[in-house]
Formats: sequence, C-alpha cells, structure tokens
Amino acid sequence: MKNHPVLRDGHQVKLLKGSAEFFPELIRAIDAARSHIQIETYIFNFHGEGAQVAAALERAGIRGLRVWVVVDGVGTPHLSQDWRMRFDKAGVEWRIYSPLGTLGLLIPSRWRRLHRKLCVIDGQVAFCGGINILDDLYDPQYGELKAPRFDFAVCATGALVQQVQEACTRLWWRLQAVRHVRQQNFPEAFSSFKAAGLHFPWLHTAHASENKWVARAGLLLRDNVLYRSQIEKAYLKAIGMARHEIVIANAYFLPGQKLRQALVLAAKRGVKVQLLLQGRYEYFMQYHAVRPVYRQMLGEGIEIYEYTQSFLHAKVAVIDAHHEKPWATVGSSNLDPFSLLLAREANVVVADGLFAKRLHEALTQAIEGESLRIMPQTLKQRSQLMRALDWVAFGLMRFAIWLTGNRY
Repeated sequence: MKNHPVLRDGHQVKLLKGSAEFFPELIRAIDAARSHIQIETYIFNFHGEGAQVAAALERAGIRGLRVWVVVDGVGTPHLSQDWRMRFDKAGVEWRIYSPLGTLGLLIPSRWRRLHRKLCVIDGQVAFCGGINILDDLYDPQYGELKAPRFDFAVCATGALVQQVQEACTRLWWRLQAVRHVRQQNFPEAFSSFKAAGLHFPWLHTAHASENKWVARAGLLLRDNVLYRSQIEKAYLKAIGMARHEIVIANAYFLPGQKLRQALVLAAKRGVKVQLLLQGRYEYFMQYHAVRPVYRQMLGEGIEIYEYTQSFLHAKVAVIDAHHEKPWATVGSSNLDPFSLLLAREANVVVADGLFAKRLHEALTQAIEGESLRIMPQTLKQRSQLMRALDWVAFGLMRFAIWLTGNRY
C-alpha cells in the first residue's frame, strides 16, 4: 500500500511557476497563519527574495506562532550569524539535517540528503515542489542570473495536506531525538522517537470553496525506510499507461534501466515522448553523465531539448494532458540515482485535465521558445574531449552507485 498511494478527490491545486509566483503565495500564507508553520528545504538562501521569506517567518515567530524550519546540511550548511540571531529572538526553531562533519561527503552514507521542499501552514494549506528558498535571479555559485531559474511548485488544500504535515512532523521529532541522544538526554530522546511515530491530525479541516475547481491528487514520498521506491513506481505506472504524449522536464536526468525501458517502450507504441533537460553547465557529473544516454533515447525516436535561457531546476512531468486520463507531477525528485536511491524527496501527483493543460502549456512554451533540440548529428559533432568527459562522468556515477550498495 505504501508504494501505491491513492489519489483522492476534493483538492484545490494551484500551479506556481518560479519564485516570482511561489514566494508571494508562500508569504501571504505565512502572514495569514494562526497556529503553526513547518517548512523543509534543501537550500535556504537569504539573498533577495529569500530574505523576504525569512522575514515572513520571523514575523510569524514574533506573533507567537510555532515555526519549525529544517534545512539540509549540504544545501545550507549554516545560517548567517545575523539571521540565526533574528530567528532565535523571534522564537523560530530551525534544524540542520545531517550536518557533514569533518570528512564531509567522503562518507557515502552522508549522500542521503534532505532534498524535498515542503511547507504546511495551520494544517490547511501545503506547498510542494522543486523551488528552494532561493531567489530565481541569483545563484550562490554563479551570482546574478540574466533570466530566472526554470522551476515549479504547487499550493494545495485537501487530504494531502495532512500527509505533508505528518511527514514534516515525523522528521522534526526524529531530528529532535538525534539531538537528545547526542546530548545523552535519553528520556527526552525516547519521547521524541515516540512522537515521531504518532498520528498528528489537522488542527482545522480545509473545505473546497464553491468557486474553485477541484482535482484528484496525492503526495508521493521517497525516503530510506518506508517509501524507498514510491516516486519511481508512480512514474513507471504513468509512463506505462500513456497513450498519446509524455513531456518530462528534469534538471538532473539519468534514469535507471527500468525508466529508460519504459520511455523507449512508450515511444515504440507511438507515444510522443519529449524530454526537456538542463542545457547550461552547472555540475560536472550531472551535466556530462547524461550524454551517453542521449544516443539510445534519440535512436528510439524520443525528442530531447536542452533549456538554454537559464538554469533548469524543474522536476515535473505531464502525460496525456489533452486526453481522457491526464496525469501530472510536480516535486523535488530528479530522475537520477541520487534522488531515486538516496535522498528524501516529495512530489505531488495530480490527475486533472485543467492542471495538466496548464503545466503542459508552460513546458511547451519552454520547449518551443527557450530550448535547443538535440539531434543525432549534434552528438556526432561533439569533440573527442567532450565525449571522453561524458564517459568519465558516467563511469563515476556508476561507481558512486556501487559504493552505496544499490542497483540502478
């Protein structure tokens, strides 16, 4: 049952493109909060729009709300002294998930990161997607960007809000337990571990208003205990049921054998398959390792486009948007081994024609006006050095998977 989530009716799900749409919606919800706010993110950067989100959390803490913030130890190894003091003064509680320590990422077990981006407010509204608390016109490594990062999130009400709240609460209490163990406060550690397994009901029940469309939706999680393959299995099932069109936008795309085979089989039975992938160099492994996979995909008639306007950070897909059984997903999970085998991830799945069409339209615009199509001859024109780097990165990725003890 855990790997086959049930989509439920009655959700209101709003698609948000980029931080320009996401942050104002998030800040409005934070400012309207009455009880509690729980937020998880891989990166919390306080430059530009990120500082506006931080200020909203600070205001909530000053109003006396319970505010819990969890960031990842790689994406956000520390908070600045200024914001740490401001959060502490406002009563905003924050934790760093799996700090790296002395040896850092040299220890393979530390590759298991908190990559999901979730927020739940008052048990009534939830946010999920691929967007970090990071200004879309700024990158910590590359500085100011000429065009915004390409990414999506959703704002949702309905049954999945409770799932988000329970996921965030369980992780918080587990982090609390680990903290108490390190302090050798074992009674408190036991209490925290016990709390992590409890059911946390909504404080309020959200009802769909009459003037808004509703959708069938659900939350998909990936972790290293209960939900090891939920997201991958959902993709495989949806691709297997596709009859007309598959459009996937993924920042770091290196699918395993099952996913590659599913896409190839879809193309062979006449489904139009389009992949929108990262076109700008960001990280050596992720940029180069995917290129050896291009040849197989292109040989089976799959269309590949590389986004060139800015960094593509989206992790979304839409299937048969204009047909009888539309399916769409927006979340944090890349289709690569780090997301599908190691990281904590979260995606929302929506089975609704209107939502699917909106996402399809956004991806089509990016494909047609902001991307470069990769043709077989394009691969042939790559220099020997570039091809060598591709295979080196691919080999290093396979070696990294082997080190973790996983098959992919």
